[in-house]
Amino acid sequence: MFLTRAEADAIDAQVARVESRTGVQIVTAVVGKSDTYVELPWKAFALGASLAAFGVVVADAWRPDWVTSRTALLHAVTILGAAAASALLAVFVPAFGRLFLRATRRELEVRHHAQSLFLTRELFRTRQRTGVLVLVSLFERRIEILPDTGLHDRVSEADWRAVIAPMTPLLRQARPFHALEEGLAALEALLAAKGFRAAEGGANELPDRPIEERGV
Repeated sequence: MFLTRAEADAIDAQVARVESRTGVQIVTAVVGKSDTYVELPWKAFALGASLAAFGVVVADAWRPDWVTSRTALLHAVTILGAAAASALLAVFVPAFGRLFLRATRRELEVRHHAQSLFLTRELFRTRQRTGVLVLVSLFERRIEILPDTGLHDRVSEADWRAVIAPMTPLLRQARPFHALEEGLAALEALLAAKGFRAAEGGANELPDRPIEERGV
């Protein structure tokens, strides 16, 4: 869907390596969108209508001789056409749609999606409560790391942010595979530095293959 089979295989193998070294159970996920954001096309519609209306006023002021009996109809068609085109761009061109998405809303929705995925996939069912979800949300260009309770005392929020930092530029370049690859390498180094070691004969409790979803 978002990763090729070879890329999914590579992430699968990398997750297995990190788990075999640290004993922490890692699940990766790539989602297209963490929310529907139904308000974005309407915001784009309003912007398109406003800009078109401003352009109409300027044009009429510059060339008043253009005004005829059909002017009102022409103005209405121009304004509504520009507004509709702007709304469609917000739907089909992610970069344009993101212009109308506040950073706080983006952060909140990605976190909520990660929490929902953590629960629905039952990532809390590891014996030591040491599961970690690494979620990449493509539309929002945001990464969320959600650790289980067994990691809270040993790994801080600042540590998780340090793992996310090298992933973010790659995600902005629309390279989710490389973002995950970089993040897993940083995560392995962090967990090893914190003293996590795999127990002998430890079982693989969560799937290693990345989850891929189009999102809501």
